Amino acid sequence: MLKTFFAICMLALFFLTGCGGKAAPSHYINQDTDFSFIKRVAVLPLDNLTNERFAGDAVRHIVISEFLASGLVDVTCPGDVISAIETLKLKTGQSPNAEQIKAIGKALKVQAVIFGAVNKFGEVREGNISSPEVSITLMMADTSSGSIIWSVTKTRGGVDFWAKHFGARSDTMSEAALKVVKEAIQTLYK
Repeated sequence: MLKTFFAICMLALFFLTGCGGKAAPSHYINQDTDFSFIKRVAVLPLDNLTNERFAGDAVRHIVISEFLASGLVDVTCPGDVISAIETLKLKTGQSPNAEQIKAIGKALKVQAVIFGAVNKFGEVREGNISSPEVSITLMMADTSSGSIIWSVTKTRGGVDFWAKHFGARSDTMSEAALKVVKEAIQTLYK
């Protein structure tokens, strides 16, 4: 009886630790950068690599809101960013090069530019269970040098252990998007 109980506990521990979690986000932070210098940022339109028409815009607005909520930086209005991109005749949907980053910084009077992509934004299905999954890549570039000082790729959602085996409720698409952005931004300020 004790052996059976021990085996069940070990099996449960295996599933909880091995099957229930997502991989840690991969991120890069330039250790030579003084992030306290960055007081104002511009969030460029995000590349949309999904089939969802407005995924890039939706995630961009969450990124802006979360940076504002952090209280650590001010964020340029999205309309001003679009206006600057049009004035500088930059192509949306392409990552800017160093010279373009410097030009955006000068035009908007920002110390950093944030850009990236929405890699996944939709429902994933495993068996008879579906759940939202959101995957993003964000980068921050210093406008004085044009170099990348922070980068993160993060995925959130998908069918997890609890939903798959016990019918637990999954996040909604909005909850998954908000959580993935929060977790990505937290890598910058840890």
